[in-house]
Amino acid sequence: MSGRVLATDVLAAELGPDRTLPLAGLADVEVGVWEMAPGTEQDTEVDEVFVVLAGRGTVTFADGEAVALAPGVAVRLRAGERTTWTVTEALRKVYVAR
Repeated sequence: MSGRVLATDVLAAELGPDRTLPLAGLADVEVGVWEMAPGTEQDTEVDEVFVVLAGRGTVTFADGEAVALAPGVAVRLRAGERTTWTVTEALRKVYVAR
């Protein structure tokens, strides 16, 4: 295999116990898939860009900004930001993080 195909179906791929599936490392960044079931979680972010593949919810930042999440939405997170994730429909995203 050439290593060009990282996953044949990221929407159906089995994720690990940490709800992630690392796909590739590029220099000092990781590319992968992450999923969250409906519910609410707080997090401290790393530098990341992600695109929502499936699901719905909101990510609310400590400064009060809330971003609606739905398929196709692309978001930039900055290291150290405190966020609250409220997921209403199982959310799956592909991310590039450092």
